[in-house]
Amino acid sequence: MNQFQIGSNEIKHKALELGFHKAGVAIPSAPSTEVQALSSWLSLGYQADMSWMSNQRRQDIKLVMPEVKSLVCVALNYYTPHQHQEDSAYAKISRYAWGRDYHKVMHKKLKALSVWLESLHPDIKTRYYADTGPIQDKVWAQKAGIGWIAKNGNVISRSHGSWIFLGEVLTNLELTPDTPHTQHCGTCTRCIDACPTGAIVAEGVVDANRCIAYHTIENRSEELPETIKSKLQGWVAGCDICQDVCPWNQRFAKETSVAEFQPYPDNLAPDVAQLAEISDSEWDKRFTASALRRIKPEMLRRNARANIEAFQAKL
Repeated sequence: MNQFQIGSNEIKHKALELGFHKAGVAIPSAPSTEVQALSSWLSLGYQADMSWMSNQRRQDIKLVMPEVKSLVCVALNYYTPHQHQEDSAYAKISRYAWGRDYHKVMHKKLKALSVWLESLHPDIKTRYYADTGPIQDKVWAQKAGIGWIAKNGNVISRSHGSWIFLGEVLTNLELTPDTPHTQHCGTCTRCIDACPTGAIVAEGVVDANRCIAYHTIENRSEELPETIKSKLQGWVAGCDICQDVCPWNQRFAKETSVAEFQPYPDNLAPDVAQLAEISDSEWDKRFTASALRRIKPEMLRRNARANIEAFQAKL
């Protein structure tokens, strides 16, 4: 128990009550192997053009919130059982972006948890993040017992696989931490073997320069690299290959209870030729309140054209 007389279990119960599917607690620690791993990843240039990954605050949580004593880590299941079309006439959009923008859904729940915490005592302070700040979400999720960082770099939960969004509430509360999660990938290398571009260069290490998800979402260049274009396999927004082949996902994925994550009809099997010609105004209308707004219309057109060219080159 801490000076505010509120325990970890009560907070985790509240998180679940607010709709999160998993919750755990981690406490800030001294520089660790995870920080060293991030530094090594950056030194190798695996971040590509994602300059924000080198933000020093990502390596020291106290630079984000000096008074932080604990992190309440949460996970939200987003899986729906629909499947991607393999017909080359259709484009593929990663599951995470099929429905409403996860930032909006996560932030609403994280804000509710933070407001509740701060209502318990005027001296309680919080800050919350969901893939929006210089936080090593995956590292903290593993430390809080949510799941483990798998060979494909994603966090896998025993109860939901890797189809989970991660978030955390930083607080000055001194809470009892959960036991960090152990690794359970074993000798399996399905994700590594399935990646068409060889982006998983080591266990848990992804080179963004080779990653389809990076190039379709973050790469702002007018054209995609030829080494990527020829291996897109229909992807225009993200990539789920390393998750689709994961045994944990195939065995334990369960449909989300969050209605906002159900797919918008146009996102399940979009016509690739239509996306190659989509206008800015149609893009704006079609992707309202969607995580796909990060992929600007000219990028979406580029991605679709690259798939069409790759398909034609094989004829």
